[in-house]
Amino acid sequence: MFLNKFSLVAATVAVASGVALQGANAQTVVKVDGSSTVFPLTEKAAELFQKENPNIRVTVGVSGTGAGFRKFCNGETDISNASRPILKREMEACRAKGINYIELPIAYDALAVVVNPQNTWATNLTTAELKAIWEPGSKINNWSQVRQGFPNVPLRLFSPGAASGTFDYFTEAINGRAKAQRTDVTPSEDDNVLVQGVIRDRGAMAYFGLAYYEENKARLRAVQVNGVVPSSENARNGRYTPLSRPLFIYVNAEASKRPEVSRFVSFYARRGEFIASAVGYVPLPKSAYPRILSKYTSGKTGTAFGGENQVGVTIEQILAKDLQN
Repeated sequence: MFLNKFSLVAATVAVASGVALQGANAQTVVKVDGSSTVFPLTEKAAELFQKENPNIRVTVGVSGTGAGFRKFCNGETDISNASRPILKREMEACRAKGINYIELPIAYDALAVVVNPQNTWATNLTTAELKAIWEPGSKINNWSQVRQGFPNVPLRLFSPGAASGTFDYFTEAINGRAKAQRTDVTPSEDDNVLVQGVIRDRGAMAYFGLAYYEENKARLRAVQVNGVVPSSENARNGRYTPLSRPLFIYVNAEASKRPEVSRFVSFYARRGEFIASAVGYVPLPKSAYPRILSKYTSGKTGTAFGGENQVGVTIEQILAKDLQN
């Protein structure tokens, strides 16, 4: 069971090492920050890593993908968790500070659109209906406006905050432009706030990562999108589109030369399939993780995505792009 990813306070995971680092001045801290969605993966990796590695400490912050990249491109962290590829403005920020990075896909996730269990009408929504609800300037504030036959129940919306990669991905996938969303919603980087908002209101709706829905499915109901149930299997087989997405870590290339960073990232890549499954995410194919490790050890820097978000891309396409030789 992973720690709740909704905490905005940096989680510090003490990690221990079986082999002491050499040199009196050796750095023994690995600093990670970024996506709340990727946090459970990295937290689990750190938890497992400590069993094998004394004298290394991994600190894992949860400031959101965008805020995490700001810290990373300013040289404040060694690794950035990201629920989308690095964007052009972030690439430019890293370039300005001389930060080169190694981009590593680590798992796959899906976003769940959730409603209150008492909502018995919105069992399946189309992407067009979701757009009509969430797009900038939308005046839909009652379920009766969404579809003929839906009841006269006020609609209240809860969403991740603007620093979240989940927010970026959903708005681009549904509204056609990242960060383009109506403003009369309740935002929070704390997924538990979104859950509580939906639980307390029969007419509420929210969206967040599938893994977090799975943690709370006894209290929520997930909506089918275009007739497809949000699930790991449907994310893996490409049916749950456009709300499936890749998850990444970005490693500072200079920091990767430090033994404690190299050990941690190598461990993460080797155990990636187990880690993803352990926290309820969709693992990449078994054959992908040796390729991820090989890419990391080769020191190949840069992004395979040209500074653009990737909406609806399948696992196979991710591997073809990001792990190409």
